[in-house]
Amino acid sequence: MKVILLQDVKSQGKKDQIINVSDGYAKNFLFPKGLAKPADAQSLNEIKNKKASEEHKIAVERAQAKATAEKLEGIMVKIPASSGGDGRLYGSITSKDIVEALAAQAGITIDKRKILSDDPIRTYGAYTREVKLFQDIVGKIHITVCEKK
Repeated sequence: MKVILLQDVKSQGKKDQIINVSDGYAKNFLFPKGLAKPADAQSLNEIKNKKASEEHKIAVERAQAKATAEKLEGIMVKIPASSGGDGRLYGSITSKDIVEALAAQAGITIDKRKILSDDPIRTYGAYTREVKLFQDIVGKIHITVCEKK
C-alpha cells in the first residue's frame, strides 16, 4: 500500500515522502498514530502543490536577493565616527552600525547577522564587507569611515 508520511518515521522515510508499506503496517500502526495517510489522488495533488509553492517561494527570495545585491554594488555607506589622537576610533564600527547606516542612507534593510565580517573596523578609511543574502548570493557593502564633525 502506498502512503504519504505526515511525520518522519524511523527506518521508513521523511515527512511528505511517498513510501510503499504492507497493508497491516499501514492500517495498524501508521494510520492510528497519525504518522501517515493513504496516497490517493487528492493527497498526491496536495503534495505536488505544496512543493510547487515552496519552489516558487525560493525563486522569489532568490530574485529579491539578487536585486538587493545589485543595489548594494552602487552604494557607498558613510559612517561618521570620533577618534583619539592616533587615528584609532573610540570603540569600533560593528555590523549593527553598518546596518543602521545602510537603512538610513539607502533605505535597504538587511539582517546584521548576514554581514560576513572578519574583524571590527577600528580606523578611518574605506572598507568592503560581504553580505550573504541567500544561499549562493553574496553582495558587497562599500563603507567609508570618516571623522565626525
